[in-house]
Amino acid sequence: MQRRRLLQAAGTGVSAALLGSCTIRRAGSTSGSSLPSLRWRMATSWPHALDTIFGGAETVSRRVAELSDGRFQIQPFAAGELVPGLEVLEAVQSGSVECGHTASYYYVGKNPALAFGTAVPFGLTAQQQNAWLYEGGGLDAINAVYADFGVVSFPAGNTGAQMGGWFKRRLDGPESLRGLKMRIPGLGGKVMAALGVNVQVLPGGEIYLALDRGAIDAAEWTGPYDDEKLGLARAARYYYYPGWWEPGPTLTALVNHQAWRRLPKPYQAMFSTACQEANLAMLSRYEALNAAALKRLIKGGTELVNYGEAILTAAAKASEQLLADMAAGDRSFREIHDQWRGFRIQVQGWNAVNEYSLSRFTYGAGGAGR
Repeated sequence: MQRRRLLQAAGTGVSAALLGSCTIRRAGSTSGSSLPSLRWRMATSWPHALDTIFGGAETVSRRVAELSDGRFQIQPFAAGELVPGLEVLEAVQSGSVECGHTASYYYVGKNPALAFGTAVPFGLTAQQQNAWLYEGGGLDAINAVYADFGVVSFPAGNTGAQMGGWFKRRLDGPESLRGLKMRIPGLGGKVMAALGVNVQVLPGGEIYLALDRGAIDAAEWTGPYDDEKLGLARAARYYYYPGWWEPGPTLTALVNHQAWRRLPKPYQAMFSTACQEANLAMLSRYEALNAAALKRLIKGGTELVNYGEAILTAAAKASEQLLADMAAGDRSFREIHDQWRGFRIQVQGWNAVNEYSLSRFTYGAGGAGR
């Protein structure tokens, strides 16, 4: 019953209720409007310095304020200002903040199925991920999991296909991964662990120091623009690609269910719309910024290195085995995995015709894209 109520609330955005909860902060009366003035707080997993990914939270906050003529205010806080960057779900679940901006795969320890809310190794591209979430039943499936935490989720950002991380030394096949200490979260981290990596999970603001001081040997974050801002090129020389574990990762806005259901219907619509805008805006901005950032990194001495066939093949096999094992051992994971897998087969079959064939030519020897 609880899951059904949350899905209805998140899917339609129309479940209004009387105000008066302590989770709604009144900013004073507003003349000429029946809508109240509200103030919410948004905890995030990102430092201020990463303006594009933290910008997802800022986009939501700004658009909600604009659409409500300033009556609905949401203040985003960087990681560590209210709660640690990897504890946003707990803060929203407890009601200590009304909402948050984070990545679902940070919480696979609570429920492994939450990985699908962000990205799965060798999974969906950004456009495919959006299609699955908005049109393929993905968001309903993810919110059925979040219902157990008293939380409603909304896609609110996407970085696009990521890079494969920074390494202090060159890799030489799958065996060279064994014993490496690497910062990598989500199911990608579990695959790396299966390949012998000592996996670490750190928030973005802690990666540079850990890599620079040798506490870790390698780290992945997002892509050239953010990685440059974090200074990762100063801590490691070799920049690997592709980021096979995150081909199109979604960032997520989480809202406490009690706060959501007490929110007036127009404010629910504003919040949902603002999240959709943030989802598109973040992806567009990363696509525009990463190319120039990569050129600067290479000019500064970064060595761009492909993982190579041997490592990618080993990672792909380990990924398929991991997904199969997790589906066999966890019902909620299996339900989402089976639905997601069916969608992936369908959309990849279509994209092989309409996109991949063109891309193969465009980026190949005969294409103008070279």
